[in-house]
Amino acid sequence: MGKLSVGGQAVIEGVMMRGPGKVATAVRNPDGRIEVEKGPVHSIADKYPILKKPMLRGSVSLVESLVLGIRSLSYSAKMAGEEDEQLSDKEMAGTIIFAFVLAAILFIAIPTGAAKFFHFITDDPVFLNLMEGFLRLAIFLGYIWGISRMKDIRRVFQYHGAEHKTIHCYEAGLPLTVENVQKFSRLHPRCGTNFLLIVMLVSIFVFAFLGWPSLVERIASRVVLLPVVAGISYELIRFAGRTTNPIALKLIQPGLWLQYLTTRPPEDDMVEVAIESLKAVLPEEEIVPGTGTYLEKDVAPATETSELMPSVSQ
Repeated sequence: MGKLSVGGQAVIEGVMMRGPGKVATAVRNPDGRIEVEKGPVHSIADKYPILKKPMLRGSVSLVESLVLGIRSLSYSAKMAGEEDEQLSDKEMAGTIIFAFVLAAILFIAIPTGAAKFFHFITDDPVFLNLMEGFLRLAIFLGYIWGISRMKDIRRVFQYHGAEHKTIHCYEAGLPLTVENVQKFSRLHPRCGTNFLLIVMLVSIFVFAFLGWPSLVERIASRVVLLPVVAGISYELIRFAGRTTNPIALKLIQPGLWLQYLTTRPPEDDMVEVAIESLKAVLPEEEIVPGTGTYLEKDVAPATETSELMPSVSQ
């Protein structure tokens, strides 16, 4: 029997893990103890099954992951002592809108506006759209490289490596111990880094044949077609995560290489946090005997919350 599908995200001094119907965020607080918050998580696709269909589920997953990720980041910041309180639903909505606007400016408006400088070569719209796509890819890679140089982000990227290693260990069917987890690769084919790179590459080809109208129309067309790009990219990443086809594995290799920037080798105490986060979302029968326990004896078990994603489950 195959292992359950689990995924995660690095947060401030911790790791968020999501399993079937559950999500947990484990954070090491300033006292050195591991605090875990867990609770049920529901997708809007459970209420509207049509959203589980190929090409639709990608956009749903992207938006829900963003909501869940920001909520987990807010919790981790509070537990790590960097915030006094978690974001309210209104503040979280504002943060998501701001993130979308910033991404649209950085990865849509700027490259499509800058592509006009290639008119000196040719006015062919396909060529100009391809140049826009390569500019977008260059901005994305430059952004990843730039933030990877920041000290605080490098620590988050270490937790990202811990998340991947822990999932690899679980998928291999081994007890979740620091020693076992540290043996595995910090690269994983289902990583969000892979997904974002595939989005960039797919967008180059989807947008290549849209002509070259006004700047406003070009920006609008990119925004409108984002669900299509996300849908195609999601199906590709799902396929890549399950296949053993050598050709397909070669095609996702660039995404794995990029993870050398977005992950870092984790310290043992970071792996302990990732293990506790993953354990919190697994059914008891899925936890292999011999798995380690890294919660302090004087720390209460994982805190239960009634609902961690109310905004996408109603």
